Amino acid sequence: MTIFFYTKTDAYGEFSNFSKHGIEVDGLWWPTVEHYFQAQKFEDKEYQEKIRTAHSPKQAAELGRSRKVAIREDWETVKEEMMFRAVLKKFKTHPKLSELLLFTGNQNIVENAPGDYYWGIGKNGTGLNKLGEILVSVREQLKI
Repeated sequence: MTIFFYTKTDAYGEFSNFSKHGIEVDGLWWPTVEHYFQAQKFEDKEYQEKIRTAHSPKQAAELGRSRKVAIREDWETVKEEMMFRAVLKKFKTHPKLSELLLFTGNQNIVENAPGDYYWGIGKNGTGLNKLGEILVSVREQLKI
């Protein structure tokens, strides 16, 4: 069986990076995983702070997708590790989320994001589902 999620109001919407489950990383509180992840694209500390304090995860994502500020040169090689780090922190920070993820057993987890063929499965289901894979990896870590 497969668990599909996408928006924060869907079943398993807590798995979304937009869910309001903040994390503390390097002494800073990030309102959502999306805020943290988007800010990590940049070396500019002021721009990172602008993203961290964005009013919503949607606004944080929009700021993170802007190319008015240069993204870090190594982004493509570190982005999956950054995502894993943030998602693991989210589930370790929020015990009820950890329980929910562990409750999924060995089921496949899929981000059913129609516009995202890297982190999700895209409109036609051919995407890489990297976020789903990370959630499965985090679930394995939590079992230890």
